[in-house]
Amino acid sequence: MKGNFEFRTRKSNRSLWVIECIDPNCSWRLRASKIVPESTKFVIRKYVGVHSCSLLNRNANHRQATYVVIGEQVAPQYVGVEKGPGPKGVQTFARTELGAQISYYKAWRGRKHAHTLIRGSPEQSFHVLPSYFHMLEKLNSGTVTRIEVDGESRFKYLFLAFGVAIRGFRYMRKVVGIDGTFLKGQYRGVLLVATAQDGNGQCYPLAWGIVDSENEDAWSWFLTQLKEIIGDTDELALISDRAPSIKKAISTVFEKAHHGACAWHVAQNIKNKFKCADIMGSYWSAVNAYRCEDFTGYMIEISNRYPRVAEYLENEVGFEKWSRCHYPGLRYNITTTNMVESLNSMLVNARDFPYVALLDVIQEKMSKWWNDRRIVATAITTPLTPSRESELRPRFAQSNGRHTSQLNPITYHVKGGELEGVVDIFNKTCTCKEFDIDKLPCVHAVAAAHHAQVSVYNLVSLYYTKEYYLLAYGETIYPVGSQSQWDVPNEVVTRIVLPREVKEKKRGRPKTSRFPSVGEFRKRKNRCGKCGAYGHYKKKCNSQTGSTEGNPPTNVPG
Repeated sequence: MKGNFEFRTRKSNRSLWVIECIDPNCSWRLRASKIVPESTKFVIRKYVGVHSCSLLNRNANHRQATYVVIGEQVAPQYVGVEKGPGPKGVQTFARTELGAQISYYKAWRGRKHAHTLIRGSPEQSFHVLPSYFHMLEKLNSGTVTRIEVDGESRFKYLFLAFGVAIRGFRYMRKVVGIDGTFLKGQYRGVLLVATAQDGNGQCYPLAWGIVDSENEDAWSWFLTQLKEIIGDTDELALISDRAPSIKKAISTVFEKAHHGACAWHVAQNIKNKFKCADIMGSYWSAVNAYRCEDFTGYMIEISNRYPRVAEYLENEVGFEKWSRCHYPGLRYNITTTNMVESLNSMLVNARDFPYVALLDVIQEKMSKWWNDRRIVATAITTPLTPSRESELRPRFAQSNGRHTSQLNPITYHVKGGELEGVVDIFNKTCTCKEFDIDKLPCVHAVAAAHHAQVSVYNLVSLYYTKEYYLLAYGETIYPVGSQSQWDVPNEVVTRIVLPREVKEKKRGRPKTSRFPSVGEFRKRKNRCGKCGAYGHYKKKCNSQTGSTEGNPPTNVPG
């Protein structure tokens, strides 16, 4: 193939394979037959390796350069990576390594075939899913898996929660963000995620699900499985966008937990509905206000400039859904679903994988996180996690100039700065409300602790301590290994899970990028009119090449 010589098959059957050059006058040929009739292996019996044909017979558009051959050759480049070369990269590979000129479409099919060789086909993924879940449960104690099928045994939903994460949730603040992101594979679907946030401010994935779409039935099923592993208490806070399907499902499944709206999504809705981006400063100040008095002041600012926005925030959304000070439960400093969005962006390249391959990527990511964070936790030399320690230390310096007086054995009055505070070091409260909500000592609490000769670390929530951080990541998430090594009962192997029915495929290139969310605007890259590169304008281009349109002519005679 590298020499651009094509061949044709002269004879082919179960025991013999004879090929020769496409030029009938050429001497190049190869003959191979089975070693023995019962064998599946062939041995070359005769080979004439020199072409005697004209060079005119060479063809870069090689007839043997099929998408299957291209896929087999390029497949190693997709091992151990999530993305690998795209169709243009496959074209370059075929040209440089195989000497073949192939079309973009053939390169695309070759890439798809390579994905199938490495990650399995989408249909095979449904078949192996019960066995895969069995091995996850076997190797990771306490892991919860669910597969829901319809009356025809066609796939509907799946649910996965690693036992390590379930047990570790006891060391997390009871705030869970939930969201979904669309999948790009042949059978599409939506990946649902529920995640907490550890004491160091990092994502702590609790549960994963795959459903057909973000509808009320799918969310209700997923949240029902989630409720079984995290419970339903007044302490629990669930944060999501304001999609009607999520709101209805949460109110149906969780009777005691409090539902909060993602403040970022509310902000996007405001910008889209009322076209008032200039009010966002006051809005975010209202979101993050600890005291209702401060919140009221910011809302007055919004009401004076945009009365309809203030009415929307109060009546349609509800203060208790998006503002920190009015929230009926405890959401700490978590006002958005950014922790979920970061998980979705992490899987941007894996979202077109077959389901089992996607779950494998999730398992690999979580295994690495647990190990890396365990190492970090072991090396911590302070009582708190690094992020909370860095947050608390400046407050020591700020508390030095405060005047503190004792009111009773547990209550202290702290003056100085913009705001005074009355601190109860026993109940861990302060009139500034920052201590109450974040569960991390405010400046007033730090000053009171110093006056009372009490360690400020005794006032910090256990969720922020090194001990809880280490306990959360103290266990290991194990991979399932090669399929040839699985030990699965026959009743699991024979369970039938068929692919779901999909709508008829539309013509053209499949869509792989999502529509922007409400109020979300994607910044367009600047493209230079001179060199064609992105990131700068023509006036600032330093390139010496490109178009000379508009420049005075040179080398004009006479």
